[in-house]
Amino acid sequence: MNETYDVVVVGGGAAGLSGALALSRARRSVLVIDSGEPRNAPAGHVHNYLTRDGTPPAELLAAGRAEVSGYGGQFRAGRVDAITRDGDGFRLTLDEGEGVRARRLLVATGVTDELPDVPGLAERWGRELLHCPYCHGWEVRDRRIGVLATGPLAVHQAEMWRQWSADVLLLLHDAPAPDEATAERLAARGIAVVPGPVTQLEVSGDALTGVRLASGRVVALDAVVVATRVVPRASALTALGLAPEEVTMGGHVIGAQIPTDAAGATTVPGVWVAGNAADIRSQVISAAAAGLNAGAAINADLIAEDTEVALSAYRQTLATAFEEPAWEERYRSKPAVWSGRPNPQLVTEAADLKPGRALDVGSGEGADAIWLAERGWEVTAVDIATTALGRAAEHAATAGVAERIEWTHADLRETPPAEKAYDLVSAQFMHLPPVPRRELFARLAAAVAPGGVLLIVGHHPSDLWTSARRMHLPDMMYTGEEVAESLDPARWEVLAAEARPRPGTDPEGREITLHDAVLLARRRTTALPRAR
Repeated sequence: MNETYDVVVVGGGAAGLSGALALSRARRSVLVIDSGEPRNAPAGHVHNYLTRDGTPPAELLAAGRAEVSGYGGQFRAGRVDAITRDGDGFRLTLDEGEGVRARRLLVATGVTDELPDVPGLAERWGRELLHCPYCHGWEVRDRRIGVLATGPLAVHQAEMWRQWSADVLLLLHDAPAPDEATAERLAARGIAVVPGPVTQLEVSGDALTGVRLASGRVVALDAVVVATRVVPRASALTALGLAPEEVTMGGHVIGAQIPTDAAGATTVPGVWVAGNAADIRSQVISAAAAGLNAGAAINADLIAEDTEVALSAYRQTLATAFEEPAWEERYRSKPAVWSGRPNPQLVTEAADLKPGRALDVGSGEGADAIWLAERGWEVTAVDIATTALGRAAEHAATAGVAERIEWTHADLRETPPAEKAYDLVSAQFMHLPPVPRRELFARLAAAVAPGGVLLIVGHHPSDLWTSARRMHLPDMMYTGEEVAESLDPARWEVLAAEARPRPGTDPEGREITLHDAVLLARRRTTALPRAR
């Protein structure tokens, strides 16, 4: 497996799936790699998840996976053993040796709960062995609850759980006896203090019945509460320079998490962390929200990168797409690039003109030049591509007008046409970047003889609003009005400067209306006096 994805999500819990869902809906290619070991797997239900309260964890994850799959997200079972930089992205190595590449990473691997070393705890974890009153308090309300002291926050825990049950005991285990003020607070809430180490849990059938103390005495209980040390599953991030930082509460360390900003971004560009791995206090619903936020931030980051790549390509296209090598390649790629019919605006404007000398700029395969020659014009046809000129000459010979056309290989930006030499100068769909376009059009205007006509036609910028799917180069498009503004009104009479509609067909075969930018102007035989 050597695919490259926009985003690889490591971890398929609530945070990972939520991020994957947002990214898949954003039309990103997404792969979720999951080991199938969610932290809450032993729990019977998910709580405090609006509209999903009481849903079994496995059912919630199955629904999430189905939603992600529905938008094209992919899944792979396994663990990520290593993550390394790979150019501008990342390479992930899975436990079976397979590799996959990602432009961005969302790590949502969750945490591991480290339990005290008391026999029987692991087997009852998530059932009668609990840690969070907001996750499990309602289910054991009014039951007999023992809080196992594993650190200085045990008293805080006991006071918390007292909200759900009046029958709460503080099991001191290895902790010192509370001081006088703390003992008074516990007594005020009716919380009994049980001294002595707890050696094991007592189970009858498949139900917790209590705990056994080192003294041998058994304390009857329905549930035991324990504060675990929470450690993120993030060893694969170490090679990237990301290490967990300790989290404290009331001055006491309660676990560790990967530091991130509010959207889950780490100090390593391209890597986001969400869920419990970045916030050990997070519950399922807030982990899902963090995954969504991270997914949106990742998509925004990718959009910025995509735009920079597109900008570079756009500038390269502007610089090369209409130069001689590109035109030669375009003509050599197929036997005919154009229809062989003259451009309609030339036909409209030149049909009634008296034949004389014409300059056909960007003559291509010769349709315009041949049409003019058939009507008595002496044509100088200029193109930058020799392949097009050779093809055009063959067409002219077939049409019997070869003697009326001079085929010229030239770049008029470098070799300007003779000034005041032509009765008609026609430039059909000559698209260049703004500065060289304005310079070329000025040279074409200078080539028109007194009384002669300048005809410039191009794709109107409004064609980009249609489904025609023209090459999206707005800087290279223009309007007839813009060209007209460049002409000296004392020397030119503008006959037309407009967006002229004509029927067309889009790539799907639908009939649409296109618009040509048309400039038609006649050079005055005598310049008008300028206003003073």
